[in-house]
Amino acid sequence: MANTESAATSLDAEVLRQRLEQLAQREGVHRWDLGASCSTDTSVQVDRGEAKQMKGAQRSAITLRVWNDDGLVGITSTSDLSDAGLARALAGARDASAYGNVDEVPDFSPLATAPLPVLEQPLRPPVSILRLLDTLKEAERDLLGRHPAIGTVPYNGLAQRSSDRLYINSAGACRQQRLTTASLYLYARAEEAGRKPRSSGAVRLAYGAADLDVAGCVQEAAERTIAHLDYAPIRTGRYTCVFSPEAFLDLIGAFSSLFNARAVLDGVSLSRRESLGEQLAVPFFSLHDNGLNPANVGAAAFDGEGTPTRRLSLVEGGVLRHFLHSEATARAFGVAPTGHAGLGAKVSVGPDWFEIGPTPGSDGGAQGLDRFAAGSDGLVVIDSLSALHAGVKASQGSFSLPFDGWWVEGGTPRSIEAATVAGDIRTLLSSIIGFEGPAKVTPDGLCPHVWVEGLSITGDA
Repeated sequence: MANTESAATSLDAEVLRQRLEQLAQREGVHRWDLGASCSTDTSVQVDRGEAKQMKGAQRSAITLRVWNDDGLVGITSTSDLSDAGLARALAGARDASAYGNVDEVPDFSPLATAPLPVLEQPLRPPVSILRLLDTLKEAERDLLGRHPAIGTVPYNGLAQRSSDRLYINSAGACRQQRLTTASLYLYARAEEAGRKPRSSGAVRLAYGAADLDVAGCVQEAAERTIAHLDYAPIRTGRYTCVFSPEAFLDLIGAFSSLFNARAVLDGVSLSRRESLGEQLAVPFFSLHDNGLNPANVGAAAFDGEGTPTRRLSLVEGGVLRHFLHSEATARAFGVAPTGHAGLGAKVSVGPDWFEIGPTPGSDGGAQGLDRFAAGSDGLVVIDSLSALHAGVKASQGSFSLPFDGWWVEGGTPRSIEAATVAGDIRTLLSSIIGFEGPAKVTPDGLCPHVWVEGLSITGDA
């Protein structure tokens, strides 16, 4: 494994830039850029104490763009970083540029040489795959022993990655970031006689496998799974709902086209060019995209075009303030790129890591909310959402999603057997009552529990 583990950190952006300059001159290419991602991955899965899968992989993905003398762009992908491989890629992209889309001509980001933010990301040495296996076996054994009904942990995995990202172009941009990450997920399945099986799980991320909170992951997976064993149906109706941080972040992520300038320009977003400055949510709601949050393991210092990552206010005081931009969309809107671009002939745009909470200086909505002190009226706690790809119509704003959760009445929670929550995202954002408790760090962002009134729940009762 020694050669494999060191390969992901063998890239040198400056050396690669110099080689490409020489090769581009030889191929008659004057304007080009390159984005690359190389990684070494090790992962294990187990099944009732036995190894189910053990994998080691070395991956590389290189995207090369070339502008011809007419300003059109050709693009090619390769995994061969040898001189011969790069020369072929340059020639292929040069030839493809003759067929470039005249209506979609990306350019270099004007911020591709701007200073990068400093990220505190310690590099951790990889552990052996056998140690990963032993750790996961022990975690599975611990989880299976938490309750007699927990019979299997059908979805589990422990993985570590050492990676390099870089962006270089013919105008002198030279970006490189090295990172190590590790992840653990445990998803348990419990079943009691005469009852339907119930499942839930937990995820943990860290900079290295030795840093993972294995005990915390086991504890959370067990608590969530056991809490769903005693279930009952719920009547169809309209309810006050409390979204867990994970569920609310999933919902906002599914409707991120609201803030996506590429989606706005393509006409597949609920937002329009004129939507900036309009009221989107309740006046105490704020949403930022902040890939630089110290809690974001795997944070990127720059995007696919070399633009530095930064904290961006999307919704402040309930008002839509900014869109996520690439170089091309920023140019169309007459603003600066925001650091949310991929790399391609038609560049994609996407969010990094959300921060959700009350707007500073606002009343923050209802105060002292506690889902276990909701009184006799009761409420629905939505723990996790399912079928996000199938149940969300992002361009229309509607959603209808199965969920796992609890009916809480008189302070006592009882798992809901099966139910679907439906509504419109704009109505939901205008129906937020307030936030409960401190914001929780999740893999997708930072968010407290979010209370929303008047959501439609379809149950089996």
